[in-house]
Order: sequence, then C-alpha cells, then structure tokens
Amino acid sequence: MKSFKIIALLLGLSLFLSANLFAQEQEMTEEEWQSEMNRLAAKKTELTSELNALQNDVNNLKSSKAGLQAVEDCTNELYSMVGASQADVERFRKQVDMLDSKINRKEAPRADRVAELANLQASKLSALPEFYDKVHNQMQRSLDNWKEAPTEIMYTVVKGDHLWGIAKKKEHYGNGFAWPVIYQANRDQIKNPDLIYPKQMFKIPNLTEAEKEKYDKARKNYKPAPPSQGN
Repeated sequence: MKSFKIIALLLGLSLFLSANLFAQEQEMTEEEWQSEMNRLAAKKTELTSELNALQNDVNNLKSSKAGLQAVEDCTNELYSMVGASQADVERFRKQVDMLDSKINRKEAPRADRVAELANLQASKLSALPEFYDKVHNQMQRSLDNWKEAPTEIMYTVVKGDHLWGIAKKKEHYGNGFAWPVIYQANRDQIKNPDLIYPKQMFKIPNLTEAEKEKYDKARKNYKPAPPSQGN
C-alpha cells in the first residue's frame, strides 16, 4: 500500500513540474495557463483512477491467494483419489522411467516390454496427470513403431564359404569370431565345422547381448601370430 502512495505522489509531482516547464518554455496567457492546468488535473484524475483499479486488482489477488490450497495438500489429495501414497508414486515413476529407457533402446525381447507396459497401463497411478500421456500415448506409440527383427534368418551356402566368413558378413554378425553360434544352431547339418557344402541352408540366429559382448571382446583382443623366421 505504501508503494502506491509513493507512485501517486510521484505522479502529482511529475504533473506539477511538467506544468512549470511548459510555462517557462513559452509565454502563456492566463486563459492558456488555466486550460493547461485543467488538462493536467484531468490527467491526474485519470491516472489516480487507474492506480486505484490496480490496487483493487492486487487486493483481489491477495484474497484469492489466501484462499488457495497448499501445493502439497493438493498433491496428496490427488494421490488419495487413486489410493496411493507419495512412496507409491515414486516407485511407479521409477518403473515408468526404466521401461521408457528399455523401449527407447529397443531392449529385446519386445514381447516382455509389451507385457511391462500393459501392467503399467493397468495401474490406477497411470491415470495421474504426470503419467497418463507418457504411459498411454507416448510409450505405446514407441512400442507400436518398434519393428523387431526376426529371431533368425536363413542362409544358403555357396562354393568357397566357411563358417568364419559367413559370420563375418555384414548382414549377419560382422564378426568372424561369432562362427560358433552358427555351428551350434546347425549341428544337425554340420558334423565338422571345417566342412560345409554348397546348397546347405543354415539358420543364422540373432546374437544375444551377452554373445555380442563376448565375441566383440574376442575380436578386440585378437593378435595375429608373428611371421615365422623362415618368412
């Protein structure tokens, strides 16, 4: 309230100084002087009215603020509507974040992610504003757009092929050290891993994350044998 009185005082002083300056800059008749004073008085009344309106707005806002419920109380009331505590919501938030990360990384198998999302969507907590759009819309769209690669593909052996070379193909593993995976998947056809034949059809299964790590490490640690002295 004190600040508004100061503003009003400054406005009045400003009007008075403006009138004096105006009078000093040009020679005025008494009628002109009175006209200017009337104009400034009307301006002062207008500004005072605006100032009072602003003060009323401030008072109304203060009254509204006093009647508002505390944020924490609102939050607890919202949680109680779905029968949850803050601890329940925190656990649910972590579950949502973990699953969202798995979906974004396309961490297979996709069927497991579908089941996990269905469990989250079935929870009453997913109806809270914080989670609804993410759980029921955003994460669902990400899952729908996730086109999972087939668990295995078929490859027909051609002349000159060997398991190392087949595993090393870019469309397969891009790593020859992963040849044992092909061997194990086709033991019914391969009696000796050094002997494969044209027109044989081999299953090329996807590598698991553990297998990728294992064979990538083998490739990085591989050091070719030094040439013999005879060479």
